[in-house]
Amino acid sequence: MASTLAYDADPEKANGGDVKGKEFADSLPGSTSDEVAIVAVNEKRDLKRGLEQRHISMLALAGAIGTGLFLSLGTAIQTAGPLGALLGYGTIGLIVCCVQFALGETTALLPVTGSFVRHCEFLADPALGFAVGWNLTYGNVIAIPTEIVAICVLFQYWTDLNSSVFIVIFLALTFIVGIAFVRVFGEVEFAFATLKIALVVFLIIFGLVINLGGIPGVERIGFRYWNDPGPFVAYIATGSWGQFLGYWQIMTGAVFSFSGIESLAMAAAETQNPRTAIPRACKRVFFRVVLFYLISVLVVGMLVPSNDARLNDDSGTASQSPFVIAASAAGYSAVGSVVNAIVITSAWSSSNQALLTSTRALYALALKGQAPKVFLKTTRWGAPWVGVLFCTVFMLLSFMVLSSGAMTVFWWLVDLTAVGTMISWLAILFSHIRLKMAMQKQGYSWHRLPWHNIWTYYASWLSLIALTLILFTNGFSAFTKGNWSASTFVSAYVDIPLVVAAFVIWKLIKKTRWIPLEAIPLAAALDEAERDLAEEKASQVPRTGKMRYVDWIWN
Repeated sequence: MASTLAYDADPEKANGGDVKGKEFADSLPGSTSDEVAIVAVNEKRDLKRGLEQRHISMLALAGAIGTGLFLSLGTAIQTAGPLGALLGYGTIGLIVCCVQFALGETTALLPVTGSFVRHCEFLADPALGFAVGWNLTYGNVIAIPTEIVAICVLFQYWTDLNSSVFIVIFLALTFIVGIAFVRVFGEVEFAFATLKIALVVFLIIFGLVINLGGIPGVERIGFRYWNDPGPFVAYIATGSWGQFLGYWQIMTGAVFSFSGIESLAMAAAETQNPRTAIPRACKRVFFRVVLFYLISVLVVGMLVPSNDARLNDDSGTASQSPFVIAASAAGYSAVGSVVNAIVITSAWSSSNQALLTSTRALYALALKGQAPKVFLKTTRWGAPWVGVLFCTVFMLLSFMVLSSGAMTVFWWLVDLTAVGTMISWLAILFSHIRLKMAMQKQGYSWHRLPWHNIWTYYASWLSLIALTLILFTNGFSAFTKGNWSASTFVSAYVDIPLVVAAFVIWKLIKKTRWIPLEAIPLAAALDEAERDLAEEKASQVPRTGKMRYVDWIWN
């Protein structure tokens, strides 16, 4: 059966009537109205809209805040220097903003389960959706035990208790959140996001107080470390070229610090008022990038010199955080425990998000016949329980932490899938570009989109080019003299041929066709979006009572 995509609407009602709806469905390449109707019926019948605006907005604000921010900034400063790290994170931050806006515009028109996985097959080729979907699935399936392993390492900051205890506890907790009503996931992530935001704000303010001499007995630091040892650090090479390579190395690492931003749209069909909720959430990404990452990088670069030996701590716990290093030097050692506790919740939060993403990607693939149909089975409250059980089996990989040798292999395997984040972002940008090009080709104004920004088309092109360059150079250190590493080369590039192979194999087996811009069925999708958007706006009631004073955070 050919693979097609239907947006979250009843195709029999598309374009205002049964006949036009059938014409719309039959116009999809390789499709019939019956096939498209099955997709729509499954999503409407089996999935429940349990995520509200505040859940989606907080996911956008704090979804990617985790170990990359709390623990890894020290490595960034050490590799590129305070200014090099700031420029590297700033560059990737701009790309992330473009990715989020592209995702928001496309998802507002096509709010379906699986998000950009199904956008690829609607706007380009079903084979591309297959390749991107399975790449996203296996990347997140492996990410779940990775985060559980990270939790075990973090607990070593306090205790030497056998790691299997924490594995069992958090494996069970992750399974419970995954199998429960999606609103449970939303509430858990809302609470974690609130904790993470509060901690980031505290650490920034506390860091500035330490830096400016606000702690009795601690002298003012200011920008002393920007002068000595300097704003940049040479990486591999020397001089200006080495400083540029340090900046470039930080950019490739920063990509993974922001990984997870795409998860807010994966459950679009389970989100209330998705055509307005998801764009609102995506608009907040710029605020998050500036406040949480760039200011944090700036403050860290002011607190700890890039040549500080304490940054070499490879424990994986809060002791390596530059915030904790500075706080301990100022006599506030308890800050380490606070940071460690929040990072544990961040790691568990990341495992929950990875489980949501992988199960919804499997559901989306199964809808299109690109994965076994058994993954369409859901509980009566809308949780894809077969997908959850499938991912739970892979959670058992976290027990490899009990063997140090296996742990080394495990982390190497995790590195193999890390580049999948960039491939997902490229898919989002490419789908957005195809959408805008199709609208131009068919004579539709971009203003007909439920959410539209005139600059995003050009920003998506620039980000696509920049991200492609980063993708193909992310393992550049392996090609420098005396630094060849087979594991570095494989982990940096093996995912690229795997995705290409998946695309080619599905295309050959199913004989899918690249969809011409003029053949993409936009008319019914735009009409349905306009009707839904009017209904969503009419249904929204202003908040009353005390909650209206904090409602602005997510609305």
